[in-house]
Amino acid sequence: MLTSENIHLSPIHKKDSEVLFNWINNRELVLYNAPYKPIMEQNHEQWMDSIAKSKDVQLFGIRENKGNTLIGSCQLYSINLLARNAELQIRIGETNQRGKGYGSEAVQLLLQFGFNDLNLHRIYLHVFSDNNAAIKSYLKCGFKTEGTLRQAVFIDGKYADIAVMAILKEEFNARK
Repeated sequence: MLTSENIHLSPIHKKDSEVLFNWINNRELVLYNAPYKPIMEQNHEQWMDSIAKSKDVQLFGIRENKGNTLIGSCQLYSINLLARNAELQIRIGETNQRGKGYGSEAVQLLLQFGFNDLNLHRIYLHVFSDNNAAIKSYLKCGFKTEGTLRQAVFIDGKYADIAVMAILKEEFNARK
């Protein structure tokens, strides 16, 4: 288990499936990082099964230390051990837990796992350019903006730019 002051990352359990299913079908929540498309329970269960079998995904539940409550999820995916890189994704699904720094703590723990346990060299992410809270958090965690994918996705009736951000292992280690 990966632990920080307020949260810890732990494996996703079968009992977490219903909470994750509700988050992925919450339109407002999904629009932070993808176009909204309702997901059927059967498709969600297939996704859960495929994640469990995947060798290029490490999915974690974000849980409060007090009470062990699931408040979000985060993952490294598209893990390429030859190139030593992976993409990071995070979601604080419990909206009343946002703005408390839990996301930044989870990102730091996920970076620690990626660089120290998986021996990755580079961890990158894609974030909507207008998601200022997320970008601020990523910068706080040491990510650097590498570029912009202009009008890269059609979200909620309009095109949106995507910022590409990354952090290298030596940059992460220098921040300790």
